[in-house]
Amino acid sequence: MKVLFIGGTGTISQAVSELAVKKGIDLYLFNRGNNNHLAPAKAKIIEGNIRNQKEAKEKLEEHHFDAVVDWVAFTPEHVKNDIEIFRGKTDQYIFISSASAYQKPQTSYLIDESTPLANPYWEYSQNKIACENILMAEYRKNNFPITIVRPSHTYGKTSIPAALNSHQAPWSIVDRMRRGKKILVHGDGSSLWTMTHNSDFAQAFVGLLSNRQALGHAFQITSDETLNWNQIFREIARAAGVKDMELIHVASEKIAEYDPKYRGSLLGDKAVSVVFDNSKIKRFVPEFKATVSFAQGIKESIEWFDTHPEEQKVDQEWNKLMDKIIAENGR
Repeated sequence: MKVLFIGGTGTISQAVSELAVKKGIDLYLFNRGNNNHLAPAKAKIIEGNIRNQKEAKEKLEEHHFDAVVDWVAFTPEHVKNDIEIFRGKTDQYIFISSASAYQKPQTSYLIDESTPLANPYWEYSQNKIACENILMAEYRKNNFPITIVRPSHTYGKTSIPAALNSHQAPWSIVDRMRRGKKILVHGDGSSLWTMTHNSDFAQAFVGLLSNRQALGHAFQITSDETLNWNQIFREIARAAGVKDMELIHVASEKIAEYDPKYRGSLLGDKAVSVVFDNSKIKRFVPEFKATVSFAQGIKESIEWFDTHPEEQKVDQEWNKLMDKIIAENGR
């Protein structure tokens, strides 16, 4: 099987790349070469800019792929560009959407692929919905061979996943915990959430590659473990060896007043209770079973950072924002 990943070295895609190569897939990565030290040794690298349609067509001219996955398509312009590049050059095009595209607030806590797509809070999610609509129309009108995958909160060993953490320096939340600082939690911490380890995600995703039955379908891929946010923050602390930690609860709407980005990531995603029904992906990939608990996964992440002190960067601006919100709202 000959497969092309556009990107292929991110938190989710790196785990999929590694498993794909392990399973004997002839894997090509098309990217700008910035992080190819993270690529599997057996992957073939084509350096280029996928947004430059002329350059991409020239570099891929001699190739035809069983499947193409764009890990870095975020806007309608990106997928329109991909359609022009890969029409007639692949038997399957997989678009990475997002579970944040689901209806907010949803009418049922249980989410499956039939849940409506509508997110008035987050431009990121709105763009993903628009991309899905374009691709489904192209499939229906012109038989462009699409498959849509909607990950939720997926992490790996180099991640410290939390609703309120620095995106640039994920170690920041652990540093804060170990220094005995108060930890901000949105709402009352009781809303339900799902954390998915990238190795579990990869098992399901690889089963969709070149899967003819998956054409025209959308799939969500998550763990079946459901935790609330108080449990999630306490699992991070436990893995970090922190026994005493004070959680400060502040309404999501109030937090978003301090930084507009939280309007999307909280009100448009993590503030809402969700439980995912993964029965569809299990029908199409029967061997898929998520096995990494959050307690296990976050322990591995903390251990990785503890053995890579050079990666223990702290975002002081984020720290100041957390201190400010807690000082002005904590009780």
